[in-house]
Amino acid sequence: MEQDIFCKIASGAVPAKQLYEDAEVLAFPDINPQAPVHILIIPKKHYASLNDVEDKGLLGHMMLVARKLAKEQGVAAGGYRVAVNCGPQGGQVVPHLHMHLLGGRQLAGELG
Repeated sequence: MEQDIFCKIASGAVPAKQLYEDAEVLAFPDINPQAPVHILIIPKKHYASLNDVEDKGLLGHMMLVARKLAKEQGVAAGGYRVAVNCGPQGGQVVPHLHMHLLGGRQLAGELG
């Protein structure tokens, strides 16, 4: 099976501007930003969607990375959104678990 684009980014085969990296996760700007700050946080290990993850530690870690990045990007005080789209009907485009961190403007009901 061919690896998805996020697997390729995690392995270094496709370059991305890394905003955060540790042994478990990687974060980089979304190429189609829906807000002034739009960062994707992905696990390095492949999970097709949220439905495939049982690791509470990984999910909690991803949330803490989102909080850290929100502070670093200057959006924590004013507020930000963290979203996980799951499956095609949930708006998930890339079949690799990823979290969106959005901020830097007033966010309405839409989820980019």
